[in-house]
Amino acid sequence: MAPKNRKHDTAATISPTAAAPSQSVPSAAGQPTRKTSTSGASSKNSNDPVQILQGIWDNYMEKTPQRTKLIDVFMAFLVVVGALQFVYCVIAGNYPFNAFLAGFSATVGQFVLTASLRMQTNLDNAGEFKSTSPERAFADFVFGSFILHFFCVNFIN
Repeated sequence: MAPKNRKHDTAATISPTAAAPSQSVPSAAGQPTRKTSTSGASSKNSNDPVQILQGIWDNYMEKTPQRTKLIDVFMAFLVVVGALQFVYCVIAGNYPFNAFLAGFSATVGQFVLTASLRMQTNLDNAGEFKSTSPERAFADFVFGSFILHFFCVNFIN
């Protein structure tokens, strides 16, 4: 039985003998809202962030090809290198600023080229890149990397 709406009563009284799975709890506006209590058994579709991340990780490990995982590891490496360069620049200073800029832009550019390679070689995107074979995508990646690093090395001075 829901508690009566009283303007001066803000707390709901719950009898100790009532063992219902759901209780009525007053909200901030004074209107009762439903609060369901779980019986300790977690459901499969729980909103626990750890279970969600575990499900994503299991799905990734099960369905992602080894080639794509290798590309992902290289992209994670590029993120770590870029973060280390930025932290070093903040801590030690950026005296040869063009050297920092060249290194950081090489890292970011290589990440972008690698992301493009991942998109073109992913089997789920085969419909969007019908005319591009994985070999052609890799050749474009290598050619773009040569051009990127050529400009970065020349930018260092």
